[in-house]
Order: sequence, then structure tokens, then C-alpha cells
Amino acid sequence: MKWTKYENDYKIPVKSWCADLEEGALKQAVNLAHHPAVYHHVALMPDCHQGYGMPIGGVIAVKGAVIPSAVGVDIGCGMVAVETDVPAERLAEMSFRRQIQDKLKERIPVGEGVSHKTNQEWDGFESYLDNNGQVCDFANGLDRKNLGTLGGGNHFIEIQKSDAGFVWLMIHSGSRNLGKRVEEHYHKKAQKLNKLYHVELPDPDLAFLPIEEPEGHDYYRDMLFSLRYAAENRRRMMNAMKETFAEFVPETNFIREINIHHNYAACEEHFGEKFFIHRKGATSAKLDELGIIPGSMGTASYIVRGLGNEESFQSCSHGAGRVMSRTAACCRLTEAECDAAMAGIVCERWQKRRFGKGKGQLDFSEAPQAYKPIDTVIEAERDLVEPLVRLTPLAVLKG
Repeated sequence: MKWTKYENDYKIPVKSWCADLEEGALKQAVNLAHHPAVYHHVALMPDCHQGYGMPIGGVIAVKGAVIPSAVGVDIGCGMVAVETDVPAERLAEMSFRRQIQDKLKERIPVGEGVSHKTNQEWDGFESYLDNNGQVCDFANGLDRKNLGTLGGGNHFIEIQKSDAGFVWLMIHSGSRNLGKRVEEHYHKKAQKLNKLYHVELPDPDLAFLPIEEPEGHDYYRDMLFSLRYAAENRRRMMNAMKETFAEFVPETNFIREINIHHNYAACEEHFGEKFFIHRKGATSAKLDELGIIPGSMGTASYIVRGLGNEESFQSCSHGAGRVMSRTAACCRLTEAECDAAMAGIVCERWQKRRFGKGKGQLDFSEAPQAYKPIDTVIEAERDLVEPLVRLTPLAVLKG
């Protein structure tokens, strides 16, 4: 841990593994330290940066309630990684890697708003209906068509090599548009409910739902379904990735698979009490639990083992963490320096921006320079996790 902040008017302290926290993220953490439903302390991971309501890379313990914005709109966003026994030398030729990547693009829909053309079958949809789920979209089949698709933004598919010289497969994605709708639906309900009961909040974006209220129960149910959906989404894409890879490298054996979330709330016991632990841009790191901490495109990722540190509510970072906003990265970075950062890695050309000012210019928002150095982040949380495997990218397919 880097520092603890606890001033006279705080309800609880803020404990940070992030040495240099940006002003906006600190203000959000202080708001959480004044929140009526947040207890014990606020924990900030080393990749922490400003988010919506709650900082990304934050972990909080909430008693008897859930805070939709403290989970966020990308419910169940997470990682899946598969270890193979294939020597990385087998993929030495960049042209060979590009062939694999091109076939992956044919099988896995990639990009914002890109989905399957037909509904996907999954028994999870029917169980959701049986449990009175409210938000999943059955009217036009959007969630059925999105199942098994990557999405956009910082989601990715990568072929990587370990320092030991073997190939790993990795995917970063979540619940697609479903999680966004769940958060927005219940965040509005939370704001109305808090206003009705005259609840004083440090920030209206931190509205909460008591778990015993119907709205709190319904949010938790729909959030859990979003987690199931996200895990199934990653599983399906990884199955397609394994099948594709095995077509190009028939001798492949798949050794182990890790599939985890980093945006969710869970009922857990810490410090002798039951809480709803909210991890927004943070990963569970219970004792001996395997986790995945990805870097930015072009940089290393890590397979880690949790150390079960209670001071972080048994959590760790979920990635490298941004040092530039999307807009700032597009304005400050150049094509030449971004290309140089991706030297030797098969990847797509930089796409045109589809957001904010400067729409239409090249989008460098996911370039390595827009993120913190992953090795610095890992070093800052050596009391939270033990790094087991270091992976570097051979091919990157972005959403």
C-alpha cells in the first residue's frame, strides 16, 4: 500500500496502492469516504483513474445495499486466457499470425455495434425469464445476437507468448450492451428512491438501492445474470479462437483456462462482517486464486496468484489503467509513434474516430502510450498478487 488518507470529516479512510492519484479520482474516492452505505475503508488499486461516480480501480464494502454506478455500465467485463503447449517459434512468421487473425475476424464479430446476424441459443436466457428478469432485451433479440461477440473500445483478442516461450490465447470483453442497460435502468431507480427518502449523498451519481427493497433485489438479480452472460460471451469467443488456432496448428493441446470478471458486486465476508463488495475495474485476488492483469495493446500481460490481502478486500488491479483520456490520446499522439510501439506485432491499422471533437481523425485512444506501464502497476501490488506468467503480444485484434 502506498498511502492512507483519513481526515476529520471522513466517515472511513481511503487506502491507496496508486501512488500518484489524479485529482478527479481522488475527489471521487473522498465522496465514497462520505457515503452513508460504504463501510470500513475505500481501497484504490494501482491502475486507479477517474470514472463515473466511482473511480475505476476502486473497491468498496457496502452494507445492505448495492450501488449501480459502483459496478459500472460494463457489468461483467473481464478476461479469459488459455495456455497452450505450442512453442512461440511456431508463430515466428508474421504472415502466418495474420492468417490466423483474419480467420478469427470471420468467426468472431468485432467492433462497436457489430453482432451475429441470427439469434444465439443459450439456456441462460430461459432461466432469466423464469426468474422474472427485467432488462434483458427479448423484443428485438439484441442480447441473443450479441452473445459470442467482442464489442468495441478497449476490448481485444490477443495471441501471446510467455517468457517461457509458449503460446497463450487471451480475450477481454464483457456483457456488451446488456450491462449498460442494466446499470442505467437501476441507476435511475436508485436516484428516484434516494430522493424519495431524502437521502443525503456526496454525489448524486452514487445513488444506492437497499438490497431488501424490490429495486435492490432486482438489480442484484439482473447484475448476476449479466455476469453469467459475460462469462458465456467470453467462453464462446474463446471456443471459436481455440478451434481456429487448432486448424492452423493441429498439434495444439490446451492446458488450462481462466475466465474472470472485473466489474461486479458480490456478497462476501471481510473483517468479520458481510458486505456487498463492489469491484469497479478491479479483480478478485483471494488466496491462491488465479487472475489475469492485462497491459495495453503492445505491452505485457500477467497471470497472477492472489495473496488474499484483506486491506484490498482481497482484490487487485484489472489492468494498466489510463494516463490519457481517449480524446487526449487522439490529440497528443502521432501515427508514427503509435506504429513504433506496435513494431513486430500483427495488428490492424488505426481506425477513424467515432466520438467527440475531431471525429474522423485517426483514433489512438488504445495505443500503449495512453496507459500506465504495466510493470509499474504490478510492482505496486506485490502485496496483493504474485506474478506467475508474463505474456507479450504476437497479434492483437481490437474492438
